Amino acid sequence: MNRNHGGPKAPSQRQLKVGELVRHALAEIFARGEVLDDVIARHSLTVPEVRMSPDLKVATCYVMPLGGGEAGDVVKHLEQHKRFLRGEVAKRVDLRYMPELRFRVDTSFEASSRIDELLASPQVARDVGRDAPRDLDD
Repeated sequence: MNRNHGGPKAPSQRQLKVGELVRHALAEIFARGEVLDDVIARHSLTVPEVRMSPDLKVATCYVMPLGGGEAGDVVKHLEQHKRFLRGEVAKRVDLRYMPELRFRVDTSFEASSRIDELLASPQVARDVGRDAPRDLDD
């Protein structure tokens, strides 16, 4: 019986492992400055996550320049170099089939910052204070 109720399946262990291998390879390539591009060279790139498709044929690579500046331009330039990057990752990761690389701006940091702002807001603090369990010694 499917208990998932039609929602997205969690990634398999294989997807997670291959995603981490690709992520480490990309991080190494970026750290060594192997991509010859002025826009990319101006930034230190971080690769927080690589999500693999269930068939392992597509790797969605979430990247963010440190400081967050020009993230859209950096991703556009990475997309232009994705054939080169795929070849370089293939040299570092032993897979039967090297996945297609797709680059996206990582927005997880912005989302977590927004959640922190909401939790720190006076309205949430008031609501949490009202609904908080009371100490039995009161």
